Amino acid sequence: MLKDIDSSAIVAVRDMSRARDFYQNKLGLELTHGDDNVLSFKTGKTTLNVYVSDFAGTNKANAVVWGVGDQLDAIVADLTGKGISFEHYPDMGLDYKDGIHSAGSFKAVWLKDPDGNILHLNNM
Repeated sequence: MLKDIDSSAIVAVRDMSRARDFYQNKLGLELTHGDDNVLSFKTGKTTLNVYVSDFAGTNKANAVVWGVGDQLDAIVADLTGKGISFEHYPDMGLDYKDGIHSAGSFKAVWLKDPDGNILHLNNM
């Protein structure tokens, strides 16, 4: 039933102005719609919707994932230059250097938006 219908990601935030700055200016997403309650950003062929909620940042798992292929190192360098810091998860048993977790050819980073939502980028 839903297999042929596009979906989009949705992330809860507390402060819309702060979220807009992060997603638009730090991550470089294109704002396609915005008001005081919901922002929609173009990300590839999909949409990331950001909305105001008292429950923002309470998810302890990945909220959004991007498979960025061989662009991962360049994206990490760009985000680092914008003041973004990356999470370190030592219990995962992966190698870790300069914000990037790796195992063999697999590379991944995790970062948090200003509300603590976990964003994940990998080279898949």
